[in-house]
Amino acid sequence: MSDAANYSAVETLRNGRRVEIRALRPDDRDEYLTAVGRAGPQSLYRRFFGAKRHFTETEIRFFVNIDFIAHVALVAVAEEDDHPAIVGGGRYVVSAPGKGELAFMVVDRYQGQGIGAALMRHLTSIAREAGLRELTAEVLPNNEAMLKVFEKSGLRHSTNREVGSTHVILQLN
Repeated sequence: MSDAANYSAVETLRNGRRVEIRALRPDDRDEYLTAVGRAGPQSLYRRFFGAKRHFTETEIRFFVNIDFIAHVALVAVAEEDDHPAIVGGGRYVVSAPGKGELAFMVVDRYQGQGIGAALMRHLTSIAREAGLRELTAEVLPNNEAMLKVFEKSGLRHSTNREVGSTHVILQLN
């Protein structure tokens, strides 16, 4: 495991609320699944490109057992009712030497507050430190919020629109 496994930073959102952006831990399993359960059908569709509400045990292990080398995952944690709750997450999986594939999800109630952009900044920093040169993402064409996060990231990027998907390439160097 790399230092990314201990990653933690505090961000202030557009509405003034503070969230911790930190490494996903194996003991986050139940809270992670709760966060996915709090996401609306459209958010899940945008993340998984299809209706997805339940996961197999193999899928759950993939999502929560992170090595922080070939697979890096961060979560956004906010205080809710005096306890920490996962309200978003982002990850990249190394797909080839120097390249990784990104994915994000933010619980509906927290969308539009800058969590996706914050996760993007922190994942980009970790990816650069790990020697990655490029991050890619597949985004539904109507997911304008996610496309805007990539456009405003400050990274050189290109998009290739295909039927049903927009392929985004972000240059890290």
